Amino acid sequence: METRDHLTIITRDGFPLAIQVSGPPEAPALLLLQGQSNSHEWWDELRSDFEPQFRTVTFDYRGTGGSRGELTELSTASFAADAAEVLDHMGITRAAVYGTSMGGRIAQMLALNFPDRVSALALGCTTPGGPKSVKRPREVGQSLARLRGREHTQYLFSLFYTRNWTVAPRYSKLLGDDTMTTQESAAHLRISAGHNAWDHLPEIAAPTLIVHGDEDLMNPVENAHLLHERIPGSRILICPSGRHGFFEEFAEVVNPEIIGFLGAAS
Repeated sequence: METRDHLTIITRDGFPLAIQVSGPPEAPALLLLQGQSNSHEWWDELRSDFEPQFRTVTFDYRGTGGSRGELTELSTASFAADAAEVLDHMGITRAAVYGTSMGGRIAQMLALNFPDRVSALALGCTTPGGPKSVKRPREVGQSLARLRGREHTQYLFSLFYTRNWTVAPRYSKLLGDDTMTTQESAAHLRISAGHNAWDHLPEIAAPTLIVHGDEDLMNPVENAHLLHERIPGSRILICPSGRHGFFEEFAEVVNPEIIGFLGAAS
C-alpha cells in the first residue's frame, strides 16, 4: 500500500502550501502539476504508475485542498514560483516535471523562470496561451458557463472522457475541487486564461514531450502542435480518441511513454 507524506510549508509571502510526497526517497524526483481548480487529488489514480521509478511530489495550489488563505494577484508564473519553493523545501535541486492542463501552463513557466530546476518536461493537454493559441469552441465555453448542478457535471465529464469510460462522474478526480469558493474558482479561471508563454517558449532548454488527445474540446489539439513548433527539439505524442482526460482514460498507453521519456531525459 502506498505511503504518502503530507506536510505544509509557509511561502515567501506567508501563504501555507500543502505538499504530498510518495515513492522511494532515493528515486529521482517527479513534480506533478494538476489542472485548474483542482488539488493534488487530480493525481490520486495516476501517481502510483510513476513509482517506484520516481519519487512523486505534488502540492495543492493556492485556493485548493489544504492551501487556503487570502488570494492576491496570481498567475501561472507565481504558481511556478510556488513550485520552486516546494522543491527548495524538499531539498530537490532538479526534478522531472509533468503538468497537465493549467498544470502544463505552470510547467512552462517553471521551465522558463527556473530552468536549472527542470531536468525534463512533459506537457499534457495544455496551451502556449496568448492570442496565437487556439481557443476552445465558443459553444463549449457557453455551456460550461450556463449549465448548473448535475447537468454541468455531466457535460464536464463528457469533455474529459469518451463514452467508453465506464467510471461514474462522482468517482472522477479530475472535475474540480468542490471545496473551492466561487471567488477561488474565479481566481483560477483568471490565472489559466491569463497565461501567455508564446514569445518565450523557444527559450525552454529542458527536453520536452508534448502529449494531447486528438478529440480534446476543452483545449484543442492544435495547441499541442503549436507547442511542438515553438519548443526546440520537443517531441509530440497524440492520443487517438483522447479527450481532456486522455491521460487517465488511456493511462496504460500514455504513462509508459511519459515515464520512458522523463527517465531517459533525466
